Amino acid sequence: MRKVIEYFIKYPVAVNVIVIAFAIFGILGALNMRSSFFPLVDSKIITISVAYPGASPFEMEQGVVLKIEDNLKGIVGIDRFTSTSSENSATITVEVLKDYDIDEVFPNVKNAVDKVPSFPTGMEPPVVQKVENTDEAIALVLSGENVSLKALKTIARDVETDLRNLDGISQIDVSGFPEEEIEISVQEDKLRAYNLTFSQIANAVGRTNILVTGGSVKTADEEYLIRAKNRAYYANEIDRIVVSADEFGNEVFLRDVATVSDKWSENPNRSLFNGNTSVSIRVNSTNNEDLVGVANKVLVYVDEFNEKSSTVQLNVTRNRAEVITQRTKLLTENAVIGILLVLIFLSLFLKPRLALWVAFGLPVAFLGMFVFANYFDVTINVLSLFGMIIVIGILVDDGIVIAENIYHHYELGKKPIRAAIDGTMEVIPPIISAILTTIVAFSTFFFLDGRIGNFFSEVSTVVMLTLSISLMEALIILPSHLAHSSALSPKQKIYVFNKWADKFMNWMRDNLYTPALKYFLQNKILGFAIPVAFLLATVGAIRGGTIGVTFFPSIASDQVSIILNMPQGTNESITDSVVSIIERAAWRVNDEYTKKQEGNLQVIESIIKQSGPGTASASLRVNLLPGEARNFPSSEIANAIEEETGAIYGTERLEFGSGGNFGGRPVSVALTGENIDELKGAKADLKEILRNDPKLINVTDTDPQGIKEIKIQLKENAYLLGLNLNEVMSQVRSGFFGSQVQRFQRGQDEIKYGFATNAMNVLLSLT
Repeated sequence: MRKVIEYFIKYPVAVNVIVIAFAIFGILGALNMRSSFFPLVDSKIITISVAYPGASPFEMEQGVVLKIEDNLKGIVGIDRFTSTSSENSATITVEVLKDYDIDEVFPNVKNAVDKVPSFPTGMEPPVVQKVENTDEAIALVLSGENVSLKALKTIARDVETDLRNLDGISQIDVSGFPEEEIEISVQEDKLRAYNLTFSQIANAVGRTNILVTGGSVKTADEEYLIRAKNRAYYANEIDRIVVSADEFGNEVFLRDVATVSDKWSENPNRSLFNGNTSVSIRVNSTNNEDLVGVANKVLVYVDEFNEKSSTVQLNVTRNRAEVITQRTKLLTENAVIGILLVLIFLSLFLKPRLALWVAFGLPVAFLGMFVFANYFDVTINVLSLFGMIIVIGILVDDGIVIAENIYHHYELGKKPIRAAIDGTMEVIPPIISAILTTIVAFSTFFFLDGRIGNFFSEVSTVVMLTLSISLMEALIILPSHLAHSSALSPKQKIYVFNKWADKFMNWMRDNLYTPALKYFLQNKILGFAIPVAFLLATVGAIRGGTIGVTFFPSIASDQVSIILNMPQGTNESITDSVVSIIERAAWRVNDEYTKKQEGNLQVIESIIKQSGPGTASASLRVNLLPGEARNFPSSEIANAIEEETGAIYGTERLEFGSGGNFGGRPVSVALTGENIDELKGAKADLKEILRNDPKLINVTDTDPQGIKEIKIQLKENAYLLGLNLNEVMSQVRSGFFGSQVQRFQRGQDEIKYGFATNAMNVLLSLT
C-alpha cells in the first residue's frame, strides 16, 4: 500500500489522469442514467384473471379458483399463491421464489391452468400474464364543461395516439368511462309474430356479420383473394341484417324485431373532475424508459394541447417526476452546503488551499460513483437519491483527517512530499476501518428479502460505491494534490482569521476541554454513569410512549384519498349520493382552510370523483396545494374532511387516507381456514377488538358482505311440461346477460357480440 501511495504522490500526472477519467466518464454515466420512482426490480408476480359474468364469489371459488389452485400445488419455483373471488370475476396471484427465473416458472403456471379439465359454461378464457413492473410517471385528466363522455373518450383516444407517437412513451392507460355496447334489444311480441326464437336472432347475426377469407384464385397474370367482407361496426349498420326469409321473397330484418343502439354498458365507471365529466389518462414508464423524460415530454404536449383547444383541457393531477426533481435539487443543495462548510471551517483552522483540496474530494467521489452505477443497474430514484444525500455527510470525513495529519507532519518540518507520505500512512488503519464499518452496516440491506430488500439494496449500492471511491480519493488523489500544492509552502500567507481561530481553539482547549477531561478521569464512575443515564432515559421514553416507534414513517402526500365501499348490490345512485356528501364536505373544508392559508391560496386545487368498479364502490382523490406552499399537513386536511362529513352509516369501508406506508399497512392480519363460517366469526371478533383500540383507525377487511340473491327452483309441473332447470336458467341468463355470438376489434376497443366484461359488447336481450 505504501508503494502505491508513494508512486501517486511522486507522479501527480497519473493522479490527474484518474481525475480527468472520473470527470469524463462520470458525467457520461450521470447523463445516461435513467430515472424511475423506485429502483428497478425484476417482476416476480404472475396473475391469473378469470371473468365469469353472473357468478357469485362462492361459484367462482368452487368452480374455478380451487380447480386452478389444485394444479398449481407442487410447481417448482412458486413461493405462494393467493386468490380473490368476487362477483363475476376472480384473480389468483402467484409469487415466484427469489432465486428462480419467472420466465421459467411462467410456462408451468400456464400449463397448470390449461390442464383444468372443464370450466363452467359461459366463462371467459382465463388470462395468465406476468406482471410487468411499471412506474406511473404522470397522471392527466381530460375534461370540459358540458362536453359529453362520448366526445371526451374520442378526444382521449386521440391524445393516447399522440402520446404513443412520442419517443420513449409506450405505456398509457385511459379510464373513467364504462365499456361501450351495441345493444340488440329483442321484442318478445315481435318474435312471436314472426315465429322466431332468441337463438335464431343470435345465429343470424353471427352468420351474417362476418369478415372471412375463402381462399385465392390464381390466373396467368395475377392472384385474387376470395373474401366475404360483410362486417358492420355500428348499430345503424347491424340493424340491416336479414334475420329470416322465405321462398316468396319476404324478408325479416333485425330492425323489425329488435331495437339496435350504441350505448354505454351498465357498468357505472365514471370520473368527474371538479364536478365536470372527465376521462383519466395515466402515462407509465417501463424499466427501459426514463420517468423524468417521459413526464417532461407529456408536459410539453399538455401545453400544446391546451393552447389549441378551448372546449376541453388537459390537467395534470399527479406528476411523480416532481418528486425526483425535488430530491435532486435537495441533493445539489446539500452538496453545495457541504462543500461550503468544509471550505469555511478548514480555512479557519488550517489553510484555504488545503480546504479547497479536501472539498474537491466530494465531486470526485460522486463522479466515480456515476462511472460504476450503470453496471449495477442503479437509476435516479427516490431511494438512490436518499442514499446520495446520506453519504454526503460522510464523504469528507476521511479527507479532513488525512489533510489535517499531512499538515501536522508539514508543521513538524518535513518536506511536502515526505509529509504527504508519512501523514497518509499514519492514519490509514483508522480511515480504512471507519469506511469498512460504514460499508458493512449498509450491506445488511442486501440480505433483506422481499420488496424492502429489493428497494433498499440500491441505497447500499450507492453508499458503498461512493465511499469506496471516496476512500481511493483520500488515499491517492488528495495526498498527491497536497504534496504539490502551495498549501504546504512556507510562502503560504497566514490570514487574520487563522490567528483568531487558533486563539479560540486554544482557549477552548485550555479552559473547557482540558478541565473537563481531567475531572472525568478523576471521577470515572460519574463519567461512565452519565451516558448510561442518557441511554436509560431514551429506553424509558420509547417504552413509555413519549418517543413513538414505527417500522417506516408515513409518507407525506399532496393528496387525500377517500375510498368508499357500500354493501354489494347497493344501487349506484345511492353510492353516488354518499360520495357526493363527502365531496361537498371537502369543498367546505377548502373554504375554511383557504382563509387560514398564507396568501389566501386554495388549499384544495381539485377533486376527482370516480364511480366504480361496480355499483357499490366510489372514491375521491383530493389534490392539495403543494406541500412547500401549504401551511397544513395533508393528515390535518384528511381529518378535517372526515370530521366535516360526520358519521355515515351502512358503509362497508370508508377510509380517509393522507399518505402511504412503505411496505404495507402498520397492522395487517391474515386469517386462514377451511370453514367459511368460522372465518367470518373470527373476522368479526378481531375487527371489534381492533376498533376498540384508540390508536388504530380505518379498520377494514377484504371479506365483503356479498350481494343478495334470488334463487330459482322449478315447480313439479315444470318437469311434466318437458322443462328442466338448466334450460330455464339458460333462458334467464340470455335474457339478462345476452349470449356471445361474435367478437372483433373496432378501433382501440374490442367488440363482442354477446356479454363479456372489460370490453365493448353487443348485447342481445329480450324486452
